[in-house]
Parts: sequence; structure tokens; C-alpha cells
Amino acid sequence: MVPDPKNEYPPQSFAWCVWGLGALLYLTGFFHRVAPAVMTDQLMSEFDIGAAILGNFSAFYFYSYVAMQIPTGIFADLWGPRKLLTGGAFISSIGTLLFALSPTVFWANAGRLLIGGSVAVAYVSMLKLATHWFPTRMFAAVGGLALFCGVMGAVSAGVPLRFLVDYMGWRSVMFSAAGISLFLTAAIFWVVRDTPEERGFNGYAVPPGNPENGALKSLMEGLKTVLTFKTTWLLSLAPAGMVGPILAFAGLWGVPFLICHYGFTPAESAAITSLLMVAWAVGGPVLGGLSDRIGRRKPLYLGGSLISVAVWAVLVFAPRLPTPLLICLIFAVGFASGAMIIGFAWIRESVPAHLSGTVAGVCNMGVMTGPMILQPAIGTILERRWNGMMENGARVYDLAAYQSGFTLIIGFSVATCVLLLVSKETHCKQLETIDSENG
Repeated sequence: MVPDPKNEYPPQSFAWCVWGLGALLYLTGFFHRVAPAVMTDQLMSEFDIGAAILGNFSAFYFYSYVAMQIPTGIFADLWGPRKLLTGGAFISSIGTLLFALSPTVFWANAGRLLIGGSVAVAYVSMLKLATHWFPTRMFAAVGGLALFCGVMGAVSAGVPLRFLVDYMGWRSVMFSAAGISLFLTAAIFWVVRDTPEERGFNGYAVPPGNPENGALKSLMEGLKTVLTFKTTWLLSLAPAGMVGPILAFAGLWGVPFLICHYGFTPAESAAITSLLMVAWAVGGPVLGGLSDRIGRRKPLYLGGSLISVAVWAVLVFAPRLPTPLLICLIFAVGFASGAMIIGFAWIRESVPAHLSGTVAGVCNMGVMTGPMILQPAIGTILERRWNGMMENGARVYDLAAYQSGFTLIIGFSVATCVLLLVSKETHCKQLETIDSENG
């Protein structure tokens, strides 16, 4: 019996199932984002490449991910989340398969490019599904769970992935990942629907009108407007200096650095970099909630960036630290870097409310610009400082090389502090008109 849509909302279990399939694509995106960190030795040996090429290879994910941020909003309106998630999962499976079978680094790069662009659709699609399938009072909780799912994907690319790579080889693991993405494609196609009405239930959001009418024109006008605000530029560039170091370290160079500096095994190093991601996920909602509570944005965001500068400097240049202290510092810099989540609220409040979605997309592009630049840049410095040492067919870099490369991490962190210092506090109040910024 089909429920009466006027009286019945979808069962929560089914709503979570619909949303959860989108969350699984988001999880796989985080997995692929940081997976190269535990495979650096095997990838360099397999493709006979150095740090510069490896850094660029990892960054290919971010090239397409960044490019897709703003178009994804339009595609979600035009096609709906079901088609977007189905297509994203399918293309992700093709990209992962291409990566697994790649005979040269060129094809591996192509695979990473496809993966990054395809999983970039997950977050916006999840938000649109949440709007229709859950009551408004649950929206914040669902958003927090989305971040949790992403971090679980990053954690799965730490110790568990390293064990699988050691046991099966990286190609077999990536081939299996392609199969999982293909299965996810089928599940999304059969289960997910854009709105509960398509399943005979009552939805929680008013069905939109025809998004084709003027969607592209509206996007272009919104972009033009938000880019006239100084705060758009400041607060879009600022998170690059916090997220860039986190994903450059946890997503690529942290594992070999810890092996070099502390003599940890790859699995131990992967566990520590996974802790960095977990701390980052914890710090975001805690500091974001505290910012709401005190009614100010700048103090916590700036404070987190200052702590990040100090801790990164210690991690990079201090002599070998006791392991408990090292773990505490790793957690501290991850937690403090979670302050970047405040930037999304801050930048939304810095422009008129009707432009909040557009400016959020611009800000997210800035977020991913950090790792996109840092990962290959650090690799280039490592390559220039290489002393010719090899181990099991892979190039090995000494501590001095890593310290030279990681000065960029500190430099990016300092740049964030400067950008935040000159940004205008909103006191958690929404700007109502364009003219009021200058009033």
C-alpha cells in the first residue's frame, strides 16, 4: 500500500538509508584523498618516480575536485542528487580502475583526476538529500555526521589500508576499491530518490521550481557579486593555510617523514597521521559550536591558526620528541586546525543571505587550494634536496629535506594568521544588504 503523502513522512530508517548511500560516496572520497600517504614507497618504486612527480600525482585529485565545487551546485539543481551521485560513483569506479591498472604515471594521474572530480559531487548532494528527507531540526546533526563519515574514510586509508597494501599489493587493493564503487553505483541508482514524494511519502522541503530557468545566469551574477566583497577573498584564502598543511601531512608526506625522523613502521606512522584527521574532525564542531556560543568568529579562528603555526614549527624543527608528546602535539594541531570550519559561517555572514550558497562554494574552493598547491610543492623541494639514497627501488629523503619542504607548511599557516587579522568580525550577525558592509 502506498502511503498518503499528505499524512506520512518517510520512515527514519529509510531516510537514513537514502542519505547514507550518498555519505558512502563522501567516505570513499576521503579515502582516496589520503590513500597515497601509505603507498608512497610502493608508488615511487612502481613508477620509478621521485617526490616531485608523486606530489603532483596526489594533487591531481584536488585539481578536479576544486574545479567541480561551483558547477556541482548547478548540476545538483538541474539533475537532482540521485543522478549526480550515481554518475559520481560510476566515474569514481572507472577512475579507480584506471589507477589500479595504470602502466605509467600518466594513466595513474588520469585516474586520480577522474576520482577527484567525481567524488566532489557527494557533499552538496548529501545536503540536498538532507533538506528533503529529514526535518529541519536534524539538519545540523546530519551535517556533523557527514564530516564523521568523511573522517572514517580517511582513517580507513591509514593503518587498515597499509595492512592491505602490504598483504595484497596496492594494485589489488585499488581494484577492490573500484569494485566497491561500482556496487555503490548500483545501490544509489536503485535506492536513492531526490525527494520522498518519489517514493510516495511527504517531503520536508517545498519542491523547487524549474531550475533550468536562469540557473546559469543566476550563478554568474552571484559569483560576480560575492567577489566584490573583500572578506570573500580573505576568508576563502585563509583556510588554505590550515587545510593545506593537514592534508599535505596526513594525505601524503607525514608517513615518510615520521619513518625518517622517528623510525616508526609504516603502520605506526599511518596510525599517527590518522589521529591527526580524527582530531581535525573533533575540533571542527567543538570550536564551531563555541564560536556560536560566544557570538564571535575571529578570536577562535585566529587562535587556532596561531596554535597551528607554533605546533607545526615544533613538529618540523624540534629534535626527536618522546612519542607521547609527539602524539599530543599531533592531536593539538589537528584540533586547532578544526577552527577552519568557523570560516564557513563567517564568510556566509559577510555577504547578503541570498548569496550564502554561492560564497560557500567559493570558500570550499579555497579550502582545497591549500593541499592542491602544497602537496606538489613540498615534493619538488624534497626532490631538489635528494641525496641519491634508494631503498627497495624507492627514493629516500633525509630529515633535512623534509624540514626544507615543511617550511612551506609553516609559511602557509602564517599566511592564514595574516589574512584573519585583517578580516572583519561579523559577531555572528548576517549582513543584510550589499551597502551595509561599508556602512
